[in-house]
Amino acid sequence: MPPIRPSADDCCRSGCDPCVFDLYNEALERYHVALAEWETRHSRASRRLLS
Repeated sequence: MPPIRPSADDCCRSGCDPCVFDLYNEALERYHVALAEWETRHSRASRRLLS
């Protein structure tokens, strides 16, 4: 499940490091990497079953 995007109100706009949006973007990147890895594993398993 992808991370939930913070609302604009979740950011205090004071230049925090990291900002809630930085944390969200990092979590989103990790999600995309994990999803791609899962899709690769799933695709390989499906091909093996069809062989």
